[in-house]
Amino acid sequence: MYELLFSPSAERYFKKLKDKTLKGAFEKALLEIAADPYCGSQKKGDLSGFFGYDLRYHKVNYEIAYAIREDNGKRVVVVLAGTRENFYEQLKRYLKASDSVLC
Repeated sequence: MYELLFSPSAERYFKKLKDKTLKGAFEKALLEIAADPYCGSQKKGDLSGFFGYDLRYHKVNYEIAYAIREDNGKRVVVVLAGTRENFYEQLKRYLKASDSVLC
């Protein structure tokens, strides 16, 4: 089992969730990622090194972006979570603004 770490942005997103069923769906997805982080799809191009996990809830697509760090223990850093719409543009902006997200 990998240790889950959250960026400030991902932490804020999960804290703001009001729908308990959606929150439960995210928790289930995070447990699955912690058990097998390679279950998500590996990204290419300027997002190489990151993985994306797709989640569908009430006909809305959600995404969890994370990175796997195995240098000092087994860790998964959840970088961003949210709806699929404009998700990767938000992720690129977030990564550009915060270089220390994966420390």
